[in-house]
Amino acid sequence: MFRTSIQATERLEKDLPMRPGKVERREFEYIRDGTQTLIANFDVATGKIIEPNCGDSRTESDFLLNISRIIESDRHAKKWHLIMDCLNTHQSESLVRFLAQKEGLNIELGSRS
Repeated sequence: MFRTSIQATERLEKDLPMRPGKVERREFEYIRDGTQTLIANFDVATGKIIEPNCGDSRTESDFLLNISRIIESDRHAKKWHLIMDCLNTHQSESLVRFLAQKEGLNIELGSRS
């Protein structure tokens, strides 16, 4: 779901156009304008990307917002199957509480110690 640290770069010089028998030439030096984080969700059934988001961070709240957008994108869906890696934001307390509330679980989840 995540692709982190995508560099936002800008070339110092314009690309040189192709000439007959020559390929386009690109200057190797660039200006780094920072990084962005892409959160994208691949729907394996349709092959489409759903609810992508590009931002400055990949915090717990960014991921929680992404999951809530996925769920809201199809209110008729009865079940979602999400496959993720073990990144800390994928296992956050706020995510567990959000999903428990969505499923109507009214059990005491304890607190972070």
